[in-house]
Amino acid sequence: MTSRTTVIGAVAVAFFAASVGPVVAQDKRVRIQNETGYVMVEFYGSNAGTDDWEEDILGADILPPGGSVRVNFEDGTGYCMFDFKAVFEDGDVLTRSGVDVCKTGTFTYN
Repeated sequence: MTSRTTVIGAVAVAFFAASVGPVVAQDKRVRIQNETGYVMVEFYGSNAGTDDWEEDILGADILPPGGSVRVNFEDGTGYCMFDFKAVFEDGDVLTRSGVDVCKTGTFTYN
């Protein structure tokens, strides 16, 4: 009886592991593409659960027309929904709420 119990237990564990599957971290990297014709001087991306824009992701850099930058939005919160804010050299500010960074590979400003 002991070996039969062991086999049944092993089968149950294998079935449970197969049904749950491996835990895979979601890819939250998004390419921000500037197709506006204007230099992007600031870019912010904050999870939708906060009211703060955090820091300028570009920092001292800029994003020229036709340029792109890859941003990892993994912030440890588990959020996939982010709000974006881009500031351009001419003073225009474009915001977009509710971007799913777990499903979006490229976000283009045009």
